[in-house]
Amino acid sequence: MENCIFCKIVKGEIPSYTIYENDRIKVFMDINPIAKGHCLVIPKNHYTNLMDIDKDVLREIDEVIKELYPKFKEKLGAEGLTRMQNNELGQEVKHYHMHLIPRYKGDRQEPKVDEEAQKTVAEAFERLT
Repeated sequence: MENCIFCKIVKGEIPSYTIYENDRIKVFMDINPIAKGHCLVIPKNHYTNLMDIDKDVLREIDEVIKELYPKFKEKLGAEGLTRMQNNELGQEVKHYHMHLIPRYKGDRQEPKVDEEAQKTVAEAFERLT
């Protein structure tokens, strides 16, 4: 897509700090990281979100993440990894991308969970099965 920032990164029109690349996938550092090593995994072909990405490309993205995960541990001392992918709402760039956020001891904030809200969500999903 002509105005897509990630497509421009793939074409080399916008520079990036690339940490992995093959003929279908590119992994580069996020310009607004929330942790040391926060990067994005994108397909080189433009897909808007999870609903239109090719299943083989999605599988390859997972394989790349599995290959990179031990390197985050070895090179950065990460003790875990959060994968995050937004669709539509919260998706600032409308090009499928997966955030990889290395996790470090002590970086965790305990979530405030409303148990009743969680129960309501769980019950709604039970009705879908």
